[in-house]
Amino acid sequence: MRLTKYFLPVLRENPAEAQIASHRLMLRAGMIRQATAGIYSWLPLGFKVLRRLEQIVHEEQQRAGHIPLLMPTLQSADLWRESGRYDDYGAEMLRIKDRHERDMLYGPTNEELITDIFRSAVSSYKDLPLTLYHIQWKFRDEMRPRFGVMRGREFLMKDGYNFDLTVEDAMHAYNRHMVSYIRTYERMGLKAIPMRADGGPIGGDHTHEFLVLAPTGESAVFYDRAVTDLTLGDRAIDFADRGQVSEIVATWTAPYARTDERHDAAEFAKVPEDRRVEGRGIEVGQIFFFGTKYSEPMKAVVVNEAGERVPVQMGSHGIGVSRLVGALIEANHDEKGIIWPEGVTPFHVGIVNLKQGDGAADAACEALYAELRSAGLDPLYDDREERAGAKFATMDLIGLPWRITVGPRGLANGRVELTSRRTGESEEMSPGAAIARLSDIYRGHLDGRPAA
Repeated sequence: MRLTKYFLPVLRENPAEAQIASHRLMLRAGMIRQATAGIYSWLPLGFKVLRRLEQIVHEEQQRAGHIPLLMPTLQSADLWRESGRYDDYGAEMLRIKDRHERDMLYGPTNEELITDIFRSAVSSYKDLPLTLYHIQWKFRDEMRPRFGVMRGREFLMKDGYNFDLTVEDAMHAYNRHMVSYIRTYERMGLKAIPMRADGGPIGGDHTHEFLVLAPTGESAVFYDRAVTDLTLGDRAIDFADRGQVSEIVATWTAPYARTDERHDAAEFAKVPEDRRVEGRGIEVGQIFFFGTKYSEPMKAVVVNEAGERVPVQMGSHGIGVSRLVGALIEANHDEKGIIWPEGVTPFHVGIVNLKQGDGAADAACEALYAELRSAGLDPLYDDREERAGAKFATMDLIGLPWRITVGPRGLANGRVELTSRRTGESEEMSPGAAIARLSDIYRGHLDGRPAA
């Protein structure tokens, strides 16, 4: 992509309505535009990041053996009356009537609809276990939407649902999801800590939230610092191996880590004082086991080996995909702008031409652009007739992890400058060496491997 052909409506000044860094920077970087309170249009740069995150979620869900589908945004109120949640859910649910006066709702979640799909097609234990998921827009009518995409009314979410014969099987699904989520967040460059939490309107006593540490987080969190040292890296995982998956979950949940709703001061006091941390976190995902909460009232049953009809054991698992964009920025920014981790950046590298119109500089940038694309990388070429300072400011604001600067002086010596956005360090090298360095940096990200 060339910047002269792209739609990137950046703002010079901080928007008055933006209270936190992610909201401010997403507006300034031309990633989103507010349509109405709590609802945003995703402009090309923001949409590109959103799709990168969605791709990682899909890859890790399917790596764990989960099957994608797509359910509608509008649901019948009758299904929610079956489960007993239609009247209980509260004012966050947008209730509407169609032209035939039938009660409908804009789905805030999909437990009822997926249970209806399951019960219409599955009747035998031989078809279990089964986990279905989708990534779809949701709506919850927040009373006071704020903080941009962090607490909006319309949001993109991955929600998955497991159906199992026994509690033991369902707990394996729970553990499998926890491990897949840990890997998902690691690939995005995030440290997301699983913490014991409250079930809320979804239900269930066994639940963990995944929280990204940030001063602007909505939740107070209490944790053992040791949990932040844990990493999966490129460890090979057999998601069908219950022992392996259970061992990983035990390792991640052994250190104390709880949100304020489940905080136990006496238990926390047992953590060595130098490892006790109190802070705030941004919720980016949650997993639930709720057993037969939906299958019993909605009669989602299967025939077991003994010929008995039994309700299936269920759980649900969500990742806030659009919220993750805000969380990533809260965790990765400075006074100049965003700093994208390599796994989620909208473009892999920015090319800055210091002297647009100079024959040698133009030719070198065009060659770099073509060779980077041939190497499987996605560059953004700033080919505007603009001063160097403005080009650097734009690149810093939108946060691409790497920048190649091309100018007549460096080209006279056969050199370009490769700069890291995160550290600010620059190194002069040949154009070929810069391409080779970037190809090496992005190799794992491009083929979908977990970060080493």
